Amino acid sequence: MNKIAVFGNTGGGKSTLSKRLAEITGLPWVPLDSLQYLPGGDEVPHAEFKAAHDALLQQDQWIVDGFGSMDTLWNRLAVADTLIYLDMPVLQHYWWVTKRFLQGAWVTPAGWPENSPILRGTLKSYATVRLCHAKLTPRYRDYVETAKATKQVFHLRSRQDITQFYQTIAAAQKPA
Repeated sequence: MNKIAVFGNTGGGKSTLSKRLAEITGLPWVPLDSLQYLPGGDEVPHAEFKAAHDALLQQDQWIVDGFGSMDTLWNRLAVADTLIYLDMPVLQHYWWVTKRFLQGAWVTPAGWPENSPILRGTLKSYATVRLCHAKLTPRYRDYVETAKATKQVFHLRSRQDITQFYQTIAAAQKPA
């Protein structure tokens, strides 16, 4: 596990999982939002984002979470040696988007661009949950099934799966 792509629908816990995984493994965590958005929430020009993304993929080790853009997503998944697909029930995504919004009044969410408006991001996330579930979730599921032949794949579908994943990774980090 050197190049880990964490992906799935918005509000699925990608940044939370990635941050914890970085703590367990010592691998560098790069939330895509930190490359794609400026402090305050404005988007970086796409060519600049894509160049930063492509440079990141050349590094030897990383944990990258997020979507980015269609033209970067599939490239990142192809380069990664480990895929972590968070595939929660759709209502769980809506709840976690809401929870992130409520907690965001006190604590900046993991991976969230500095000084970005939480309300604007939340409203965008609500629309994205539905679209991603309809359009990308079937493609993601097909992709991870195929990728199992050549990559380490973790297809996490519940909070229990996430807890078990943390335990498995932590156990693998202990010296023999």
